[in-house]
Order: sequence, then structure tokens, then C-alpha cells
Amino acid sequence: MVKKKWPLLLFFCILGAGILGSILVLKKPESRVVEITRDGEVLYRLDLRTAEDQTFEIDYGEGGNTVEIRDHQIRVKDADCPDQTCVRSGWLDSSLPIVCLPHHLVIRFAETQGAADTVAG
Repeated sequence: MVKKKWPLLLFFCILGAGILGSILVLKKPESRVVEITRDGEVLYRLDLRTAEDQTFEIDYGEGGNTVEIRDHQIRVKDADCPDQTCVRSGWLDSSLPIVCLPHHLVIRFAETQGAADTVAG
């Protein structure tokens, strides 16, 4: 009888850990400061609470991404990469970053709240 309950107990432990992990990863970050990086170099650091609505291009080789800030949110509006994963990611709203692998671009909430300004790279 005890041996039959073990797989069921293990299943519920793994399920609970998965749900808890999802909640922690998808939670809204406390910081509203975002960093846009390419190849590990910070191109822009912006505070979405004070950022004005704007659209700008980030070039990479023969291609690039169009980044949009609107209503204190940020997203990749357009990209010329083949899979369009970064565009389909939508507005950045969780701890999960927006990533464009072909252009080596990452948009994420900064881990620490420091002074935010635009850094041109």
C-alpha cells in the first residue's frame, strides 16, 4: 500500500514546485527600470515611469529591431529576424525578458533600481 502512494506523492511535489516556480518567474518586478543590452553591453537604461512615448531603431549588422515605449510600457514593435519571437513576446510585463537571438538583443527589467538614463551604445 505504501509503495503505491509514493509515485502519487512525488507527482504532487513536482507539480507544486513547478507552479511555485512559475509564479516566481512570472511575477511583476518591483523595478520599472529596463535595460536594453546587446552582447552583454547596456545600450539603453530607461525608467518606464518617466519615459516619454517613443519609437527607436536598434541596428545589428544587416538587420535590427524597432523598440516602442508607450504608456510606460516597452516592447519590440518590429524586427526583421525570421522567427519574430521578440515581436510576439508583446509588452515586457514580467521577470521574463524579451529576447531577439538573431540580433543578440535582450530587454529586461533591471535587477537593482539605480538612476536611469539613456545610454547610447
